[in-house]
Amino acid sequence: MIERYTRPRMGQVWSEEHKYRKWLQVEIAVCEAWAELGAIPQEAMPAIRGAGFDLARIQEHFRETHHDVTAFLRAVQETVGEHARFIHLGLTSSDVWDTATALQLVEACDVLAEDVAEVVTALEQRAREHKYTLMAGRTHGVQAEPITFGLKLALWREEMRRNAERLAAARQAVAVGKISGAVGTYASVPPQVEEVACARLGLAPEPISNQIVQRDRHAQLVTTLAIIGGSLERCATELRGLQRTEILETEEPFEEGQTGSSAMPHKRNPELLERICGQARLLRGYATTALENMALWGERDISHSSTERIILPDAAILLDYMLGTFAYVVRGLQVYPEHMRENLERTQGLVFSQRVLLALIEQGGMGRQEAYKIVQRNAMRAWRERTPFFDLLAADPDVAARLSREQLQGLFDYGYYLRHVDAIYTRLGFNE
Repeated sequence: MIERYTRPRMGQVWSEEHKYRKWLQVEIAVCEAWAELGAIPQEAMPAIRGAGFDLARIQEHFRETHHDVTAFLRAVQETVGEHARFIHLGLTSSDVWDTATALQLVEACDVLAEDVAEVVTALEQRAREHKYTLMAGRTHGVQAEPITFGLKLALWREEMRRNAERLAAARQAVAVGKISGAVGTYASVPPQVEEVACARLGLAPEPISNQIVQRDRHAQLVTTLAIIGGSLERCATELRGLQRTEILETEEPFEEGQTGSSAMPHKRNPELLERICGQARLLRGYATTALENMALWGERDISHSSTERIILPDAAILLDYMLGTFAYVVRGLQVYPEHMRENLERTQGLVFSQRVLLALIEQGGMGRQEAYKIVQRNAMRAWRERTPFFDLLAADPDVAARLSREQLQGLFDYGYYLRHVDAIYTRLGFNE
């Protein structure tokens, strides 16, 4: 049995305690920078480096101050003593909040990058397994020409690789700190402090800021998460369709003892895939909010703040869950090649219509429009009468006059559609 996916790291990244630890990490890095410039005496640094906090005390102070940074600073001060006066020197709340949030976002991106890599690996493994598993390609929900299930999986794998690149770019966009004071002029804290502190934190200094890091960065990240969610929804929607009773070419994992319906014991529903589709809608909503957070009054207001406390952790946690769920589905996906072949042959051979069309043009010397009409009228008869397409074509004098029975029979070959599968896999970098 494949165990269900869990990854507690993402929840830890967004826990209250971890958030305050990041705030403290920023405060200490700034003090280290001030100390290098001589503004804080070196003898004060051991006490500052040993600073801590008590969550209960922060909450107690917050009930009085109604300001989380002030409450945090009071709780930290209680663990440092007289040298606490140097903590938060020259800073505004957003210096701490935005820089610490960048640290959390970088950690979240690193977890998500692992998740995406896991999905890529799962898709690649199954794409190798089903490289030549023949199935009907469908456009508009209607059978078109044969493909392989491996090609479908390889297509998804390539999209997830692009998502990995998007995520890396978004990570870089948010990996910036801002220690520039109340309106970004460095009036109370010099640029050197920002540069030294950000270097210690592993962040790039924001080249220019006002009171905050500009929210186009966060919008880039959240829209990227929504795009990744959209990719998962696209794949999940396709697999849901393939699990329909009338098709049943694939089926998501269904464990021993699991039930699909309280009323109908026979039900095996694609509930994990449906869950992914629904959750992708949430991500798109978060992306809309992130885009709307870009427009603020003057050098800053806090209309973005209340929403970010929700959308940043929620979007990261949700996508982490979605990626893990999808990887689980792909690894345990039940694939039914025999059903794929049965469904492919339900069309009475109509999937070969283009080959016949081209043969009448290229070998029979017919004009395209004339050839198209001949092939189409036989195709429509095959649908209506449930008669093999080959038999109708072979009996059609317009076809028989231009293609021998042997030539016609040679066109009805599934192998023809697999000729370039190896080339596609090679182009995608699959190492055989």
